[in-house]
Amino acid sequence: MIISKSPPSPTLQSDLCALQKLTHFVQDMGHPTELSAVAERILAGLLEVSQHSHGMLYLLDHDHARYRHVLSHGTLDTIAVPPTIACSHPLVQSLVRCHQILDASDPALVRPTVSHETTTDGLLGTVPVNLAIPLLSRGRMIAFVAFQSQTEAPALTLLTIELLMVMSQSAANALDSFLIYEDLRQSQTLMRRTDRLRSLEIIAGGFAHEIRNPLTSIKTFIQLAPERKDDSQFIGEFSRIVLDDVHRIERLIQEILDYARYMEPKLTDEDLNEIVSSCVYYVQIQADRRGIKIEKELASELPRGMVDRQQIKQVVLNLLLNAMDAIGENPGTIRVRTRRLQKPEGQEWAHIEIKDTGLGISADHLDHIFDPFFTTKHSSTFNEGTGLGLTIVHQIIQEHGGNIRVESAEGLGATFRIQLPCHR
Repeated sequence: MIISKSPPSPTLQSDLCALQKLTHFVQDMGHPTELSAVAERILAGLLEVSQHSHGMLYLLDHDHARYRHVLSHGTLDTIAVPPTIACSHPLVQSLVRCHQILDASDPALVRPTVSHETTTDGLLGTVPVNLAIPLLSRGRMIAFVAFQSQTEAPALTLLTIELLMVMSQSAANALDSFLIYEDLRQSQTLMRRTDRLRSLEIIAGGFAHEIRNPLTSIKTFIQLAPERKDDSQFIGEFSRIVLDDVHRIERLIQEILDYARYMEPKLTDEDLNEIVSSCVYYVQIQADRRGIKIEKELASELPRGMVDRQQIKQVVLNLLLNAMDAIGENPGTIRVRTRRLQKPEGQEWAHIEIKDTGLGISADHLDHIFDPFFTTKHSSTFNEGTGLGLTIVHQIIQEHGGNIRVESAEGLGATFRIQLPCHR
């Protein structure tokens, strides 16, 4: 007995097709990389289901109470897409109120509070809109899409409407996650910049001391030049010295500007001993004033490393400043050491150690020392703590593929040990 399978009904075929489109769309939304890629996937998916030829995506701009144009898909020669749309715009107001699809071809889909004119030609200035879909997240419209077609688009079925709403919710979730990530990244950037600016006061002291000598030689040359203008040997020799000193000052200025301005991580082949020495030099004057001795023990065989110079400088400066704060107003010692490490896998690592004779860290605090906004500093100390410095230090070291550990006991000082992978 042969049992033949009957072909699926058109309704079932349609449902299966809709399910496949939804599955693919949700999978695409699960891997947001950058805004343009997310916007492209959203528009392409919604256009395919709604069977429109042209679409525009607008994203909420909180700071300016408007929606800004992110991406258009398809081409219409007669369209000039507005770069921004105010939150008070009729279309935006309609989508915010009704939280549902607005379809100009079917007034029955629009709630009574929304007039038919708000979804027809001229709605976006020169852009005629056939279909508008809100992208809602946590009760607010974070974006919306507006569609148009060169040919008459078919009327939306209930299945299509439901599919578009589910897809729009998935798209909203993806956009919201992306925006949260961007906010976090900007906050981290601001944290790092704030922490750098906190150190500039100390750096400025070292900078002033560093440029004093070249300025003295330049001043001397200017004073003596009129008297010895006929002495070619003097003019030639001093001109060379002055030019070198000018270049030295320029490098110092560039160094301090680079430190104050946050830049995207830029890995370069660096001498880690030179970075550590530079940081020690900048805090040396402040340490001398407070009776703090800084001892250096830098390994001659320390391998070079591929690091972001300014970020590693920020790490070392932060730890040195913390060590000075821990010592307080009493005389003390900060020991700075570097050494070469050979890992079992054969890799070469650099070890940087900063040890102080300060008050130390209690056992209760050690587990939280790298937590954001955790600080044991108070206004009575040399620098009032923000609770961000060690968090940023930890993050920078992790981003470089290294690790940082702290050992301490109350009254016995603290030791911070940094390990960084090195690449020849």
